Amino acid sequence: MKDPRDIIVRPLITEKSLRLSREGKYVFEVLPDANKLEIKRAVEHLFRVRVDNVHIIRMKGKPRTMFWGRRTTGRTKDWKKAIVTVKEGKIDIFEGL
Repeated sequence: MKDPRDIIVRPLITEKSLRLSREGKYVFEVLPDANKLEIKRAVEHLFRVRVDNVHIIRMKGKPRTMFWGRRTTGRTKDWKKAIVTVKEGKIDIFEGL
């Protein structure tokens, strides 16, 4: 079994995610190979809350152009985000900042 601290990479703090947090929904970047059950257990273990639902979204990497002496093109990495709905409790995403 994976360590819960490895499954949750970081919380995503954007205007939309702060708006969702008022509704009890929190957004996290997670490991690309993590499934819904692993994410649910990791959030419940790390934040001591009851999770109601987990939605997963696969995000494609964006194309980028770099100039290192010559022009090269590449892509950023693909990643996965999870929107977690909490039944009971609250997650303090600014803890430790």
